[in-house]
Amino acid sequence: MITRSAAQPASHPVPHWQRLLAEAVSDPAELLGLLNLPSSLLPGGQAAAALFPLRVPRGFVARMRPGDPADPLLLQVLPVGEEALTVPGFGPDPLMEAAATAEPGLLHKYRGRALLITTAACAVHCRYCFRREFPYEDHQIGAEGWRPALEYLARDPSIREVLLSGGDPLVLSDRRLAALAAELAAIPHLERLRIHSRTPVVLPERLDDSFQSWIGATRLKTVLVLHANHPRELGDELARGVARLRAVGTTVLNQSVLLRGVNDDVDTLAELSERLFDLGILPYYLYLLDRVTGAAHFEVSEERARELVRGLQGRLPGYLVPRLVREVPGEAAKVPTDLRWFG
Repeated sequence: MITRSAAQPASHPVPHWQRLLAEAVSDPAELLGLLNLPSSLLPGGQAAAALFPLRVPRGFVARMRPGDPADPLLLQVLPVGEEALTVPGFGPDPLMEAAATAEPGLLHKYRGRALLITTAACAVHCRYCFRREFPYEDHQIGAEGWRPALEYLARDPSIREVLLSGGDPLVLSDRRLAALAAELAAIPHLERLRIHSRTPVVLPERLDDSFQSWIGATRLKTVLVLHANHPRELGDELARGVARLRAVGTTVLNQSVLLRGVNDDVDTLAELSERLFDLGILPYYLYLLDRVTGAAHFEVSEERARELVRGLQGRLPGYLVPRLVREVPGEAAKVPTDLRWFG
């Protein structure tokens, strides 16, 4: 992935969140040093970072436990030697997104909605990212590059919702996001704007007054889908940002990925759902791992995943139990792993 953040004209002051993003840790040796971790982890970390670069904001690093190589937040971002292994069934395009490309930068997988690739950049490089090998160079991303995608959306009245994805759309400036939202709002049949982002979880300063201002001004109904996997990712700064969004009518959901060693136990998942709800965020999906190259060491079996969800159903009200799903290429929607779902 490209790691640069969107530049702003010199006449605009640089927002606090952009300064923090520019200071993100990108050297495995520095990350190990900050957390007092053994140097024996460095060779594998450097080899994996050469395949997929390290990137993690310092505020997120500060939530990790020093001296603990099994810290669940660390495991999600630390490059490790296992990423270089060739594992049958794991490949560069596990969701076959190339087949769903309608225009450069636009994926049209499901009826009624389409996904716009807004940037190749992310605030954090999650080691299990299903787009870690996505061919961003084949997608014309940016103001004029979006034009064919916008024209496609305007031609298809069956599309009522647009998803902003990436990379991560919230590494773009509010000026650029507001301009894009205005272009989408000018298409009469579009009704909803959905933004998928992990940035507010690892860099909660992103949900500032400027973001609240433009998202509250669009005529489109807005939904922010966050990506938090562990309750320790959810702090007070994020709570304040979510409150700002709810005040202007934005629905806030969360989706998680089930990850070995991170959240593959009932206690952690239950605490995550409870904490999300405390912040005004509704648990939405719990994904089985997308089988992308380099992520096999995170996989949790479907049988174990079902056991975990049954455990959650026995502890939580149904609205706090995220729906366990897998994304299957060519299907009309996300596929529940248990069609007898009643949560």
